[in-house]
Amino acid sequence: MGLTILLSLMLMAGLFLMLYSVVALIQQKRFFSSAPKVVLENIKPKEERFHGAHALGYVLAAAAVLCMASSLIIGAVDGIRNGFSYFQFLVRFLVMFLLLKVFDILFFDWLLLCHSHFYQRYYPELEGVLGPELFGFNKKSHLLQIVYSIAWASIIACVCSVFVK
Repeated sequence: MGLTILLSLMLMAGLFLMLYSVVALIQQKRFFSSAPKVVLENIKPKEERFHGAHALGYVLAAAAVLCMASSLIIGAVDGIRNGFSYFQFLVRFLVMFLLLKVFDILFFDWLLLCHSHFYQRYYPELEGVLGPELFGFNKKSHLLQIVYSIAWASIIACVCSVFVK
């Protein structure tokens, strides 16, 4: 279970790195599709914060994807080596995905979006627009992502259990 928690933390770190690279460095509106409508209506196109910021942002986003993919691969390989059953794989990946979803809801939505000035630091035009009233703006999306997490954990567990000797 310790490795599963560590791999969940890797997923969380990758997701945060992805958010940071998009919000602070890449700063292109097309990456804000999951943001509240009020954010999309108010943000303005940005120039590079410094020379090479966009390139650095894309490199960090790629590193974030690699970090997240690595956590899934490590979880799968460890389970195969330890002879996990389908159910053990399912529990591992469900825990990882659901902890990531809790992190998304509590850290990204509740803390960063509603109770800090993280976004306003990079988009001053959002001052006074973001606040606690936005918490839960994407309930349907979160519920759908939880269903997808269960489906993906099941699929990954099924694939991994085929490779167990």
